[in-house]
Amino acid sequence: MESENNIESAAKDAADSAKNTAESAKDTAQSAAKNVASSAKDVAESAKNTAESAGKNVADAANKVGQAGKKAVNNVVGDVIPSQPPIDPQSDVHVLKSRLEWGEPAFTILDVRDRMTYNDGHIMGSMPMPIDELVDRATPSLAKSRDIYVYGANDEETNQAAQALRSAGFEHVSALKGGLAAWKAVGGPTEGIVESKTPAGADDYNVVDRLKNHAETQNKNV
Repeated sequence: MESENNIESAAKDAADSAKNTAESAKDTAQSAAKNVASSAKDVAESAKNTAESAGKNVADAANKVGQAGKKAVNNVVGDVIPSQPPIDPQSDVHVLKSRLEWGEPAFTILDVRDRMTYNDGHIMGSMPMPIDELVDRATPSLAKSRDIYVYGANDEETNQAAQALRSAGFEHVSALKGGLAAWKAVGGPTEGIVESKTPAGADDYNVVDRLKNHAETQNKNV
């Protein structure tokens, strides 16, 4: 009887030991799995941060290159094309001719004479806007901040048109002194029914001649 009790006690102890071993193994496995998962998460976050940092560095580098390129272009353009000072209330034809020859953008020339006179001949590139309909036509078609050169049949009409535009809210309006006659006197390009019959000058075809002629006409009084 005593022997049987000893056997049962030993079996129970063995079972308890096996149970404890199994629970310990389970806890160890869970702990290891948890550590692996945490480590994997840390690795993933580290990789994500590294990728984001690399992407940011690439973007910053690209932005710096772009800014440097833009600055270089501006420097080159600045050396070739002089900056345009604010437009004056009145301009002589030399100023306008210089802007045209340098190919400067963002300005408009308005001819406020009647349409028939405009068709006969006008400054090349000018827009016809007879003075009696000037404001009504200019308001919807031109930005109020745009540089506008205006000329008419005479200086009185030119100044009247310039004042009408300023009163309508246009901020940069310049009356072109001398109008078409002064423009032609310095060799400014023209077009129209009558003007098309006038033989072209050498500077209409050759840039060197054009610059030479520009230098010469700067000294002309118009």
